[in-house]
Amino acid sequence: MLALRPPSTLSPAPWRRRGSLDGAAGATQRVSAAAPANTLETVPPPARLSFPILVNGCTGKMGLSVAEAATSSGLHLVPVSFSSRDMLDRTVRVGRTDVQIYGPSAKEDVLSSIVDEFPDVVVVDYTAPDSVNANAELYCKLGLPFVMGTTGGDRQLLYKSVQDSNNYALISPQMGKQVVAFLAAMEIMAEQFPGAFSGYHLEVLESHQAGKVDISGTAKAVIACFEKLGVSYDMNRMVKIRDPEQQLEMVGVPEEHIEGHAFHLYHLTSPDDSVSFEFQHNVCGRSIYAEGTVDAAMFLHRKVHSNDSKRIYDMIDVLREGSMRAN
Repeated sequence: MLALRPPSTLSPAPWRRRGSLDGAAGATQRVSAAAPANTLETVPPPARLSFPILVNGCTGKMGLSVAEAATSSGLHLVPVSFSSRDMLDRTVRVGRTDVQIYGPSAKEDVLSSIVDEFPDVVVVDYTAPDSVNANAELYCKLGLPFVMGTTGGDRQLLYKSVQDSNNYALISPQMGKQVVAFLAAMEIMAEQFPGAFSGYHLEVLESHQAGKVDISGTAKAVIACFEKLGVSYDMNRMVKIRDPEQQLEMVGVPEEHIEGHAFHLYHLTSPDDSVSFEFQHNVCGRSIYAEGTVDAAMFLHRKVHSNDSKRIYDMIDVLREGSMRAN
């Protein structure tokens, strides 16, 4: 059975797969990422911004965390959000703001009024996977720049909606700053050393809170990099852990973070089982994603106001521009 190491444990995970790697039977290589030869010039942090931000999904834990991070960063939280169900007379308290929750039937009318009242607004979407495309089409129809933090949905259709409307959007399967940097390093390795892991066997384990219904977008992105590196992988083989007991006993998630965590393990083994590589990143809580999402909204706001010719971005664009605040 695959097992993850808790964040504070440095001993190897007890992997037992196609062959034993004990003793002289194998050698485990641990590699530290080296800085690329050509590094970008450091960009000074941008001036503090203040603009309206609407967080769609304040009834969920992730959306609520983003709303709290936005207000702490000095942004003006628009007191409106939406639910997948029609819910009357419900509000969510975020700091000193009472956010009114509207059902799907009122979404277009309410958003239209928001455009008139807050023409500078940026929308952040943390709703349900099956709402991704409908929400994006509506944002594009109304000309609302948006940050899509929700994973799932038809991603090709999502990009097409933005392209066809000439709207601004930042779309990323991962909003955590440091994880974004890891993904960037993986993409650089895949581009510069295609086929470097040809013939290697890949196993992937990911663990998230039970409420996460879709497959980890981060895992998909990392696997895509490994495929460019020559690894063949069937997504149906991914081990997805959503059971709290397994997360505590097998994965090593701290009990206080069972309801909010993201643990990923990627294990590569050579064809003869003599060499293995392991990549792991564990996140407890939601602050890393919330802060990264606020960075994304600030980045997108600047791009809209500079009338940038590029219209669709991801978090790597934010990273490359040096637009990540120190948190």
